[in-house]
Amino acid sequence: MLTNYVFAGDKVELQSVDDLFGTDSAGGKTYTTKVFDVLDEDKLEIVMPMEKTKLQLLPVDSEYALYFYTNQGLFQCFARIYDRYKSNNVYVLAFELTSNLRKHQRREYYRFSCVMDMRVRELKTEELQALSEKRTLIVPGLPLRRSMICDISGGGMRFICDVQYEEGTYLYCTYELEKDGEVKDFDIIAKVLTVKEVPNRPGEYEHRIQYINLDHDDQEEIIKYIFEEERRLRRNRKI
Repeated sequence: MLTNYVFAGDKVELQSVDDLFGTDSAGGKTYTTKVFDVLDEDKLEIVMPMEKTKLQLLPVDSEYALYFYTNQGLFQCFARIYDRYKSNNVYVLAFELTSNLRKHQRREYYRFSCVMDMRVRELKTEELQALSEKRTLIVPGLPLRRSMICDISGGGMRFICDVQYEEGTYLYCTYELEKDGEVKDFDIIAKVLTVKEVPNRPGEYEHRIQYINLDHDDQEEIIKYIFEEERRLRRNRKI
């Protein structure tokens, strides 16, 4: 896919994965440069960025989010620097992709396709009242309906359920994510943005929802989970 969309000379922005996920004190610095050469579907060379006429010697083995500005739109992936050298009198960084290349919109979070169980129900009157007052109230012990997450991001998700929740409905959703051998529960409130019947599966409905008042730490945990899963799946495909 890389060779079909990204070409030498395309503008590219680099942002450290540590900065992107808020684990580095550098504060989310972005480097702007251009593609030097696309070597194959997994590797490419990028002109070493400069700042005030000084080359930025980004460290080997560090990982970056890459944003490519191409004739076919904006694309994004994650990649690792595996070497840096001089080629045809140009200093370059050699990158190896650690995720798939995807079409990207700046205002959207990176979405990860998956299959995960979730429990869901509509918010009750007192919970909606608390939400309108910018408080969070979850009434315990109420029955939940089983559903299936089909993709997830730091801003929302898509899920399939045998109940059709109306657009604008507020939901309580609970699910688990496993990271580094530990399981964490996520209890979130979300708003239904769109809903449609699943093709060839009558009685099942796909909902796209947006998180409401999601805790920042929980959001970072979700983003980290997505990144680690993308990297793990890509690594397994190479074995």
